[in-house]
Amino acid sequence: MPRILIIGGGLSGLAAAAALGGAGYEVDLYESRPFLGGRAASYPLPASESGEHIDNCQHILLRCCVNLLDFYRRLGVEDSIQFHRDFYFIEPGGRVSTFKAGLLPAPLHFTGSFLKLRFLSLADKFAIGKALLAIRSERNTRRDLDRISMLDWLHEKCQTPRAIERFWRQVLVSAVNEELDRMAAIHGFQVFWLGFLARGNTYEMGVPSVPLSHLYGDQAWRRLPNVHLHERAPVERIAFENGQAAGVTVGGEVHTADAYLSALPFDRLAALAPALPVEWNAFTHSPITGIHLWFDRPVTSLPHGSLLDRTIHWFFNKEQGRYLMLVVSASRALTEMARKEVIDLAVRELGEFLPAVRDARLVKAHVVKEMKATFSAATGLEPKRPANLTACRNFFLAGDWTKSGWPATMEGAVRSGYLAAEAITTMFGAPQRILLPDIA
Repeated sequence: MPRILIIGGGLSGLAAAAALGGAGYEVDLYESRPFLGGRAASYPLPASESGEHIDNCQHILLRCCVNLLDFYRRLGVEDSIQFHRDFYFIEPGGRVSTFKAGLLPAPLHFTGSFLKLRFLSLADKFAIGKALLAIRSERNTRRDLDRISMLDWLHEKCQTPRAIERFWRQVLVSAVNEELDRMAAIHGFQVFWLGFLARGNTYEMGVPSVPLSHLYGDQAWRRLPNVHLHERAPVERIAFENGQAAGVTVGGEVHTADAYLSALPFDRLAALAPALPVEWNAFTHSPITGIHLWFDRPVTSLPHGSLLDRTIHWFFNKEQGRYLMLVVSASRALTEMARKEVIDLAVRELGEFLPAVRDARLVKAHVVKEMKATFSAATGLEPKRPANLTACRNFFLAGDWTKSGWPATMEGAVRSGYLAAEAITTMFGAPQRILLPDIA
């Protein structure tokens, strides 16, 4: 079988490797870091004597992420994802509202819990209901959703300030990692249609029960012996000759293959292959900050919570209420803050929602600022995202920033890897269908 060389061990590269390896191709994947997973990875906690591993940030999925779930099945780790049917929205002061599906069929399955949400007024709920119906009717008819921001669309639909802040922003900034005034409306539509409206269970939230890097560990890859993973192996050069890729240089040594796939972020690929016809300057980053807090006692029994009206967006209970991971998406306001300032802010805000925090002692804390967490899903960007095929017949692209059909999510990354794998099988005259269609 042909040999494929993949550059980059993030989710897109790993997904392509699993798909191509499963199809019988010989695959060599080169990753610059000492661990796999890219921006969805874990590593030993600095200065930890116990070798404790932490995730760089809490990554979650919904049941509508069918290709990500397929990737986990290929590696035999699907049982490491724990799904939750209840979402907990918490107001300052500690009042909790639960959002979950009921007995009615989609798209009415949230009616019961939605009407009981105490952090929204009746006017807020009426406005949100009208907008959700508009998403259902306009998703296939509007042609300007990439050109207008989600906030523009919400104003067009006469959403109340509270509905925008406590409902739309709370869900979408976390899902897309961008603020509403920057985010193209097409991405907000997709999140709500696939995740909340199309089916009754697609909103269920999956949280890995193991550190992220354990999902792609050596044990998982033993079922694909023709996939060879090379860590601490940064690609230094990509050679192009006569309209095709001719080899890559790793550690001063040239490696060749029958086809090449870049699964690098856009800024790293721009440095290696600047001549590719990609409008590199159109792409920018949006940061995420993960804040890890360990207390001397349990501070909550909830598995997770969405925190309203404050800087911190979510917390996730990692260890019986003693260890919480906090997430701030699109966290530009935190990027210049000192570590201690971020920790003080997090503890102070968390105490407004979880009263037990005020009496607990903070044992240790760790802050991870992912400055290049995702590409910014900005207006006007969608036509500029490159496809998997390039002008070089044996050189392909993957990565959540490419034209995957999704915003910058783990599902989008896996979709891009699968699409690139499909293109590679087609080039060799044995096309395979790998990508699973969206649920609706």
